[in-house]
Amino acid sequence: MVHRGRALGLLDRLRGGRGRAAGRSLAEPAAAVAAALDRGRASEDAGRQHEALAHYDEALRLDPASARAHFGRGNVLLELGDAQAAVRAYAAALARKPDSAAACFNLGNAHARRGHHDEAVGSYRKALALRADFVDALVAMGAVLDDQGRRDEAIAAYREALALRPDYAEVHFNLGAALLAAHRPDDAVASLRQAVALRPDHADAHHSLGGGLRSLGRLDEALASYRRTVALAPRFAQAHCNLGAVLQESGQLTEAMACYRRAIELDPAVAEAHNNLGAARQQGGQFSAALASFRRALEINPGFAEAMSNLATLLTDLGQLGEAADLSRQALASAPDFFHAHSNLLLTLNYLPEQTPERLRTEAARFGEHAARRARPHTSWEVVPDPARRLRVGIVSADLRQHPVGSFLGGVLAALANVARDRVEFIAWSNSPLYDEVSAAIRACCQDWQSAVGVADESLARRIRDQRIDILIDLSGHTGHNRLPLFAWKPAPVQASWLGYNGTTGVAAIDYLLADAWTLPAALEGHFTERIWRLPESYLCFAPPAGATAVNALPAASRGYVTFGCFNNLSKINDAVVALWSRVLQAVPRSRLFLKAKQFSDGTIQQDMRRRFAGFGIEPERLLLSPHVARADWLAPHHEVDIALDPFPYPGITTTVESLWMGVPVLTLEGRSFISRQGVGLSMNAGLPDWIARDADDYVARAVRHAGELDALARLRAGLRDTVSRSPVFAATRFAGHFEAALRGMWTQWCADQGAGRAGRDPVGLG
Repeated sequence: MVHRGRALGLLDRLRGGRGRAAGRSLAEPAAAVAAALDRGRASEDAGRQHEALAHYDEALRLDPASARAHFGRGNVLLELGDAQAAVRAYAAALARKPDSAAACFNLGNAHARRGHHDEAVGSYRKALALRADFVDALVAMGAVLDDQGRRDEAIAAYREALALRPDYAEVHFNLGAALLAAHRPDDAVASLRQAVALRPDHADAHHSLGGGLRSLGRLDEALASYRRTVALAPRFAQAHCNLGAVLQESGQLTEAMACYRRAIELDPAVAEAHNNLGAARQQGGQFSAALASFRRALEINPGFAEAMSNLATLLTDLGQLGEAADLSRQALASAPDFFHAHSNLLLTLNYLPEQTPERLRTEAARFGEHAARRARPHTSWEVVPDPARRLRVGIVSADLRQHPVGSFLGGVLAALANVARDRVEFIAWSNSPLYDEVSAAIRACCQDWQSAVGVADESLARRIRDQRIDILIDLSGHTGHNRLPLFAWKPAPVQASWLGYNGTTGVAAIDYLLADAWTLPAALEGHFTERIWRLPESYLCFAPPAGATAVNALPAASRGYVTFGCFNNLSKINDAVVALWSRVLQAVPRSRLFLKAKQFSDGTIQQDMRRRFAGFGIEPERLLLSPHVARADWLAPHHEVDIALDPFPYPGITTTVESLWMGVPVLTLEGRSFISRQGVGLSMNAGLPDWIARDADDYVARAVRHAGELDALARLRAGLRDTVSRSPVFAATRFAGHFEAALRGMWTQWCADQGAGRAGRDPVGLG
């Protein structure tokens, strides 16, 4: 997270009310008093504060009513750090000279130094009442209001100051920082550009400008601003940290880690640098080192919610689900508005076998209620409730790229662009700065493509409403970088969730969730806050994997033993899964288990997995553990696998489709929730009902039977790609028709609801 560059020492820089100029506004005392005052001013200007205080005290002995002496004394006391005594001195000056705007201003500074913000603002307002063009009073008042979180008032004060003095770089900087904190990055960037134009050497302004540009997804410009910052201030640890964050987001991981290490070298107590280094290490496959970095960040700052959430995410990836859930709850306790941590909690709970759908719904509803409290939902939209007209459909996701969501979405949008362009158009809002060839393909199928990165929910909701979107679809659910709180603002009259998450969002303003009869039978509808809209075959459709990786012969035919496999994330391999797979290995002599996951790049994690299986009597040599492979060779490891084993309660989806494409059947366990029935839906649509187990015993029995029928397994492998390519799982054009019908059905229902609500009244829905 980028920390906005606060104007540290602002009140010290705004001392226009002290010294000779302010002194000339007070009545001149007798000659001896004047001489003492002059000596006091001279000593103060020379930095000899204690000597100055003695001279002002001398003036007061000569003339206890000298407002100038009380005023000068207040300045010195404030400089010496005794704000309480300074308050008394300025009050004494004002008792003798009530019309001194300078004394009111400096009294405000003293109150601010004590943390008495309301009193400070009151004093600044008095100064402004006496002198309407007192720019420094406006600026100081803005800073105090900003510290109080009264951001709109602070912004107004800064703007008023700039109207009086447009060339005041420091105020452009403070205004930009306040606008950033108010989640108005576009306006903030404009102000910060003014600041650096007026003062090119203003390191803090360049730093904050980098933050604003980063939040807008303009990473190249943000990099330039952060590089300029560290050039101007080489020992600015936070700037090195933020430079690293942008490098990491740009895919320059090695350079990012170097920046984080430099920030830590400059200031070992910068918790954010340790947290960011942990995230970079996790991304680079250094999982044990990442754990150490996150824990160090929390040692420095035990209440650091972002570090708690990041550590929870890592622990989820490592299968340490209980601790991960606890940490997400701690992050929420530390930062109740941290929606990302709440989504992390919900995602983690989906991996736990002991969680019931009812408990998941309750937790999701808590998320939705919190989002609703923060939103002001739209109740009217500038759309025509005509069920037959062309539809404008918005999609919102951070995964419109090389990602499972992109893989499922791309083929569908391409098919719709071919067969339904005159009936439905798509507008995409991407919540990620990443853009690749999949992004380009999706964008080519859309009427418009816009960035949602850094745009506040309220502003984004207004933009979506202004574009007259009929149906808005969430494609993330409670996965990373989602925008679910946006949907609580109800920017479109019809809202749905699809594809990115296999559970309820809990957001009451989302009307529908798309599923099918296999994955979500009617008996499970009570698990959702959304209404269920079922597609007739499969609720998802996969684009054939790129590349020409061929299906090979059954490995067991030449090896003499069966190799089971699972290429799902390690987070899905909970203790119950390990126990059941161990039973399978024990029941099939000489069999092996090939596990591929990114976490296995860490030797310590490989050892831990072998230990877990050894607890059930499985020898280490029967496990083949591999990290992820290069994208070009993504499908090749399937050549080593005879039968894939599906984990539970969170089965594979993309990994299952890829296995089927490579001729590897997947043994799945029938579940009692939407998420746990993903394997059921894929198997039934692929024509493989014999690969669905009713319970754990049936799972073992089917594994044994299929492993013992190598000829049948070889025939299945040879023809499976052709079978699934003709199934609903890959039938993009057929699926596009079903999907378009679903969109039209939702829209028609809303139009009918509007008609029922308008009976006997004037038309609504416009304006």
